[in-house]
Amino acid sequence: MDITRNGSRPSGKGPADWFTGAVRIDPLFEAPDPARARGANVTFEPGARTAWHTHPLGQTLIVTFGVGCVQRWGRTVEEIGPGDVVWFPPGEKHWHGASPATAMTHIAIQEALNGKVVDWMETGERRAIPQIDSRCE
Repeated sequence: MDITRNGSRPSGKGPADWFTGAVRIDPLFEAPDPARARGANVTFEPGARTAWHTHPLGQTLIVTFGVGCVQRWGRTVEEIGPGDVVWFPPGEKHWHGASPATAMTHIAIQEALNGKVVDWMETGERRAIPQIDSRCE
C-alpha cells in the first residue's frame, strides 16, 4: 500500500503549448509498473481549454465542479457539468475545458502506452477550436 497525502505534490500551470487560458494541474497518481493508470485534477478558468489531442489508450473525465465544454473532431461542442463522466476512446481527437463564463474542474484519468499518455496536435489545429457562447451552445 502507498498513501500519497493531499498537498504532497505541487500544483503546476498548464503549459501554453497545450492549453489556452489559465489552467492548473494537480497530479493525483501515477501507478507504478506494471500498472499504467495516471490521474490529475485539472482546473480551467473561464474560457480556458486544452489544445486538440488524442490518447493512445483513451481518457476518462469526471467533472467535479463548474460548467465545461467538450468536442470530438467533426462534431458539435457539448456542455458538461458536475457528476458527468466523459469517455474518449483511444485515438479520438478532442478538446475540453471551461465554458466561456464559468470555471470547470475535472479529474482526468488515462493510461500510458510505452510511457506516453497523450499526443498533442499541431498549432494550426489548436487554433481551430471554435469560439463558443456563454454555455457551450
